[in-house]
Amino acid sequence: MNVVSFLLQSILVLIFLLAGNGKVSGYPMHVESFKRWRLPQWFRVVTGVVQLVGAAALIIGYWEPSWTAAGALLLGFVAIGGVLTHLRVKDNFYQTSTIFIIGLIAFVLFFLNMSALSHFPGFGG
Repeated sequence: MNVVSFLLQSILVLIFLLAGNGKVSGYPMHVESFKRWRLPQWFRVVTGVVQLVGAAALIIGYWEPSWTAAGALLLGFVAIGGVLTHLRVKDNFYQTSTIFIIGLIAFVLFFLNMSALSHFPGFGG
């Protein structure tokens, strides 16, 4: 694992552990955001669980790189959903750019570890 990959992975683990926990726990900020985005609260919980699963995959990825690729890909798709949500409700550039940058980090991490994905459980390899 190279230093850049390790650093990006650590950043994403921290971000998504905090964000996922906040959504699942029902922190007021997340509850209000999902109301403003006109999304149901059950979707907030599902989103939080998916974020926690992605963060867990990245943590496993410290020992098994294929999990880094899988977790980064999952979180990259979560970020695409976040960007589309911000665009749908016409949030400002700052609100949208944060998740966009996080998504870029996730996809860069994925591409740095993409070759390991062939060793992911169930992919044969």
